[in-house]
Amino acid sequence: MRSLFHRMTSRQADTAKAGAGRGDRSGLWLVLANLGHLLGGKAAAGVMSLVYLVLVTHRLGAADYGVLVLVNAYAVLIGSVLAFSGFHGVVRYGGLALEAGDRAGFARIVRFMAVIELGCGAAAVVVAALLVPLIGPRLGWSPDTIRIAIPYSLAVIATVRATPQGLLQIADRFDLIGIHQAVSPLIRLVGALGVWFAGGGLIGFIAVWLVAAVAEGLAMWGFGWVAWRKLAAGEPLRGPWRGTARDTKGLKRFILITNFDITVRELAPNLAPLTVGWLLGPAAAGLLALTQRATSLLAQPTVLLSQASYAVLAAQVARGDLKALRHTVWRSAGLALAVALPIVLVLAFAGDWLLVTLGGASFEGGTVLLILIAGARAAGLASAPMASGLTALGLPGRSMTIGLVTSLALYPLLPAILWAFGTDGAGWHALLQNGAAIIALAVLFRRDAKADPA
Repeated sequence: MRSLFHRMTSRQADTAKAGAGRGDRSGLWLVLANLGHLLGGKAAAGVMSLVYLVLVTHRLGAADYGVLVLVNAYAVLIGSVLAFSGFHGVVRYGGLALEAGDRAGFARIVRFMAVIELGCGAAAVVVAALLVPLIGPRLGWSPDTIRIAIPYSLAVIATVRATPQGLLQIADRFDLIGIHQAVSPLIRLVGALGVWFAGGGLIGFIAVWLVAAVAEGLAMWGFGWVAWRKLAAGEPLRGPWRGTARDTKGLKRFILITNFDITVRELAPNLAPLTVGWLLGPAAAGLLALTQRATSLLAQPTVLLSQASYAVLAAQVARGDLKALRHTVWRSAGLALAVALPIVLVLAFAGDWLLVTLGGASFEGGTVLLILIAGARAAGLASAPMASGLTALGLPGRSMTIGLVTSLALYPLLPAILWAFGTDGAGWHALLQNGAAIIALAVLFRRDAKADPA
């Protein structure tokens, strides 16, 4: 499948050629082809994750598994809040520069986004390490756990990889993105087996999770180098980048809004386990984490569908083909729901058996929570193409506003719902957030996709 942006050596001739080349393939087909590459790696990762999950939960039990989850969630939260995502800026403005035949401009944009992302990532590592002694005791961490949680702040590196991922999308290397999905699960599996046979416990698993997180971040930058050599042929990796935001019209506003949108969207899922652990203890956080893992079959495709669809939708907007854009978005959302709903029904009937099989007897009684989380995941999966469609239209503020309202404005309800329903309250809260988001996204996309994207 050809790249969506960069195969244009002569703008006028190749624009017509590219439009003709895509004419016999619907946007949905392109999205599904990209998604197929991503799901290939995710399928392998899912099998490995299932094995190490069983090892860890049966060895640690709900309480200690909850501590492991909280240590990792803490680092991911700091990373998602303070790190800067260069993904959308690279795909949109880097792709436009390549379409115009401006490789030097493309290289400059990529360098600019990489510098910002790496700088913010380094700051996030420092902040995470400094706050561990203050946050750890409130989350039920032992002194030994607190000591290892300080270097675990390096796990923030796993969240600092958006710029190279954008490069891979423009280069149409979804195969490498798919392979990357298996990096962390493979290391966790090998490490978990080692800890299991060595008779280790919580500290050993935390160390393994740290190695996997660092490898996950570094591997994406390595794959990004492959795409860079293809897209920026002849341009040095080190070069000018200052003044890029000033010289590229609309870039600064676009990356600020899209980054804020991503931060807001990731904030609630990362805050939920920490809030549960803070109020109800590590065992409740462990149960929530297991239900989230059990429904990951619905959660991971949400991210992958956004990745697979954004480049396709952006190309349709660039051609001014809003009819194709609407067709692709609605069909993608419908297909997502058609796949998700049967999975939710299966989990409703086999939930308790699944949780006990995966985690052991200490995780019994979480069926209601499992069903609620699965319903929320299904809504999130169906809303992903709509959010990508709004961003492709150059309206990331719409999606950002919805994320702000559903993630932040509704977050204060979580403690009250937890007080009323216990651990199940986390599921009701997630369903409320994602249900409100999909309705709002559908209404706004239906309205904005009729307007001129200019």
